[in-house]
Amino acid sequence: MRHPALVIALAQLFGTSLWFSANSAADDLVRQWGIGAADLGALTNAVQLGFILGTLSFAVSGLADRFAASRIFAVCAVAGAVANAAFALLATGMAAGLPLRFVVGLCLAGVYPLGMKLVVSWVPERAGAALAQLVGMLTLGTALPHGVRLAGAGWPWQGVILVSSGLALAAAALIFLLGDGPHLKRRHDAPPLRLGRVFYTFSIREFRASALGYFGHQWEVYAFWTLTPALVILAGLAGPGSSALSGFSFAIIGIGALGCLGGGWWSQRVGSARVAATALALSAICCAVYPLAMAWPTAAKIALLLLWGAAVIADSPHFSALSARACPPEIVGSALAFQNALGFAITMGSIHLGTAWVGAWQSNIAWLLLPGPLLGLIGLAPLWRRQG
Repeated sequence: MRHPALVIALAQLFGTSLWFSANSAADDLVRQWGIGAADLGALTNAVQLGFILGTLSFAVSGLADRFAASRIFAVCAVAGAVANAAFALLATGMAAGLPLRFVVGLCLAGVYPLGMKLVVSWVPERAGAALAQLVGMLTLGTALPHGVRLAGAGWPWQGVILVSSGLALAAAALIFLLGDGPHLKRRHDAPPLRLGRVFYTFSIREFRASALGYFGHQWEVYAFWTLTPALVILAGLAGPGSSALSGFSFAIIGIGALGCLGGGWWSQRVGSARVAATALALSAICCAVYPLAMAWPTAAKIALLLLWGAAVIADSPHFSALSARACPPEIVGSALAFQNALGFAITMGSIHLGTAWVGAWQSNIAWLLLPGPLLGLIGLAPLWRRQG
């Protein structure tokens, strides 16, 4: 395979479009199901909870390192596509919607972290840049339902969600045909994969610093993506349910892919830790400034949100690269899955609070996210200070 990293990145784009597919239909769900912002947050958190339990299961059991990552990815992408389609075609309210979104999250646990392991198994020598491509595709996948909604403005909301299911099936086919890379194969003298061995990774100073930076990043990023339409509306850039809202949301989330690619290129010169620290600092500045920018000219507000969208995710691949480099190769899959599980547990708190309080806090809701990048900078300090 000449370009395995590109194939994995494309599959990640298609597979992770399942993540926020329901959010692209938010306005229709509010009208047809009679739900509010907190209920939309609950639908997002159902995905997060499924992802957390799925990654914990993979990590603690060692399944992520017992079976071929490509086969786990393919099976989970197909199952996620089916659950997502069932949400579009069968759910008529929160009672059915919540468990189906939970299953989507459970399946994504076999897509995102296993995609990272596949990258390291194919191109370990440039893991930082390749993982930047992968997370860039995850970011575009997150934005994609908003883009599909914009392109198919006259479609029923179910059609937009079904497009994500079709893309996830294509992702499964791509990875099944690609298979696993030649690296990260178990050594003959490697310790046996004992239940819970992944907890050992937190005794490694470098892994612990990377994980702490990642946890701060996670407090902000998924809450930011969930709140992006609200941030656009609060800034006076678009009205609820408008095509402009879909367009701005797609651009603000999707520009994170460029942030990831730019960070990946820069990491080859200054190292992953400095790139992650810079992105955290920029993101913290955007959090702090947004509530103060409501009187700014329209162009300045758009520029601020685009900068925030680029910075908020640019650090993510570098936490994965730093963590993968710090832990023993025979447990990379489990370690990344475990780190993801804890990080996504953190996202549930910020998503819940953000969607519950945005009505009362208005633009000040950005300050709820600010502790994440600040604490992430502190946690990552042993690595970025050393590289600096």
